[in-house]
Amino acid sequence: MECLSYQTCALMSSSLSSTPKTQSRTCHLRVRANTVVAGASSKKTSGLRRLNAVAETAAMEVVELKKGIAELYDESSGLWEDIWGDHMHHGFYDPNADVSVSAPDHRAAQIRMIDEVLRFAGISEEAPIRGPKNVVDVGCGIGGSSRYLAGKYGANCKGITLSPVQAQRANALAGAQGLANKASFQVADALDQPFPDGQFDLVWSMESGEHMPDKAKFVNELVRVAAPGATIILVTWCHRDLGASEKALKPDEKRLLDKICNAFYLPAWCSTADYVQLLQSLSLQDIKAEDWSPYVAPFWPAVIRSALTWKGFTSLLLSGTKTIKGALAMPLMIQGFKKDLIKYSVITCRKPE
Repeated sequence: MECLSYQTCALMSSSLSSTPKTQSRTCHLRVRANTVVAGASSKKTSGLRRLNAVAETAAMEVVELKKGIAELYDESSGLWEDIWGDHMHHGFYDPNADVSVSAPDHRAAQIRMIDEVLRFAGISEEAPIRGPKNVVDVGCGIGGSSRYLAGKYGANCKGITLSPVQAQRANALAGAQGLANKASFQVADALDQPFPDGQFDLVWSMESGEHMPDKAKFVNELVRVAAPGATIILVTWCHRDLGASEKALKPDEKRLLDKICNAFYLPAWCSTADYVQLLQSLSLQDIKAEDWSPYVAPFWPAVIRSALTWKGFTSLLLSGTKTIKGALAMPLMIQGFKKDLIKYSVITCRKPE
């Protein structure tokens, strides 16, 4: 299966009617829009019926995508926590460091990633005086980032995930760590967040954007729940920016991303430049973006090595088919990074006062 035309995926709106002449294709969202031919009213009516049918099909397939994401993390989160701890994201490493570091070193690298991202975004270290007070963790996993931010800043953190298993475990860990009054978690959709406008002074999304089928709607929701003056942090997997003369990724690049999409329940990828363009269109301020791929290079080899231990291998076999499928795709992530196709993008901005 093929993914949506990668050069425009972030700019698609939630309405198919805005792109009637584009054949949109995603890994788990196969949408084939027919061209609406201007002419006789009967043809227009027929075209509208086809577009409505496409929209209904797309909506059903989005539901299936979200179901797949939830089931993947329901299956895999316990295994991940057992081997890697409660932070379900890349670590931040010295590019010249020995990749054969211990598990505690990898866990320390994951904490370092959070701190480096905060520093990049200009979040004050003077906790809790000038740090964030209200945080939303969009795609929270089992709540590692939220609990860390709650402990660091004394902030009130709310996390959302599609996985009931993750939400339950995140709340249990918050209680066990004495943070139940500071960090809470629930099952909710990042594209339709259950929060009022302008509630949070830090909007945090650590490696969840890649799962979003509508990147424009995703970014709009991040902005909507942000308070005036709030910082928005988006850390996500992207494909490389296109060159000035390019209209799309190369066929072999698309094929590689398609395989990763199928394994990890990802819709279309987009570029860092696509995200920046979206943020600019919403008049956000202090937009910054960097590729941190060199700083995360040791991560995937380390995950693969952990899966090849006796504990990792036996746990993987017991976890479920979706987890096994994802594990088999891990070498593809390494391949994508080595080809400079996959980028680990860190993007921050501020909502105007």
